[in-house]
Amino acid sequence: MPHQMHHDIKMYGAIKLYAGSGSPELAQKIADFLEQKLSPREVIQFPNENIFVKLKSSARGQDVYVIQTTSSPIHYNLMELLIMIQTIRLDSAARITAVVPYLCYGRSDKKDQPRVPITARLIADMIEIAGADRYMTFDPHAGQVQGFFSIPGDVLTASHMISDHIRDNLFSGMVRPVVVATDLGFAKKGRNYATDLDVPIAFIEKRRVGNDAKAEALTLIGDVKDRDVIIVDDEVDTGGSVAQAVSVVKKNGARDVYLAFIHPIFSKDAVEKLAALPIKQIITTDTIPIPAEKMKHLEGRLTVLSIAPMLGEVIQRAHEGRSVGEMFGE
Repeated sequence: MPHQMHHDIKMYGAIKLYAGSGSPELAQKIADFLEQKLSPREVIQFPNENIFVKLKSSARGQDVYVIQTTSSPIHYNLMELLIMIQTIRLDSAARITAVVPYLCYGRSDKKDQPRVPITARLIADMIEIAGADRYMTFDPHAGQVQGFFSIPGDVLTASHMISDHIRDNLFSGMVRPVVVATDLGFAKKGRNYATDLDVPIAFIEKRRVGNDAKAEALTLIGDVKDRDVIIVDDEVDTGGSVAQAVSVVKKNGARDVYLAFIHPIFSKDAVEKLAALPIKQIITTDTIPIPAEKMKHLEGRLTVLSIAPMLGEVIQRAHEGRSVGEMFGE
């Protein structure tokens, strides 16, 4: 091992993993991959809803990774993440990395109308002020979210993992497959799926109306007639966009419909809505834990791929000062 690498590892100490309560199963999988134990901590919510965190062992001089997704309950999980980071900072950790598989408020990334906030920037500021030295996250809704952080970070994507699964497990049974992006805003990322799978791409043009998360699907750009369709998106929240996309491709003569996305937010009755749609297979990841009562609605049609091996490898490389881009041939 080069002298410099020895120096860096010595400077940061050993890897120390802490799990928030937002994604305990994912944190355990990452720990198992790294052959580490999750560091013990105590998290208490008092009757007045204040959160209290206490570390059960010292983090002084260590290379610490705090694993916490910021899905529902968003504000509890976010505050727990911030308080845990500050607790570790006050315990004199050498370096703290916030590992946030799903970063909340990703859609509030610009002032697209008068008198509105850019909340994604606020979230980035809060993570930095709490004491994080680095961050890791997956597939933010908007690429510019990376620019809201002043600290270095690794912005990862699970799209290649999903493409590999489709190619290895579903492709042989598909008829003239085509990728369909749910809106023009996802066109570039949709094209990445199409390139990985070496298939054509089509786009759904839609117009968002108001601030109530409702959108109206308008037209299909591209050909899906007598083809199997792979609808791709970064997340599924209420399921409204997916329902519209399925309706549009079916009206345009699509055969079987497959759905692939990164973040299973599944607000309100989203899983019931998905279950009622003529979708043959749904592929997503564990950036957000899916409760058992929601999983049962999609039983037999849902595949959840784990990002734990990828995150574990990125953590190992970050700790050793090795390139993350090499993992993806970059």
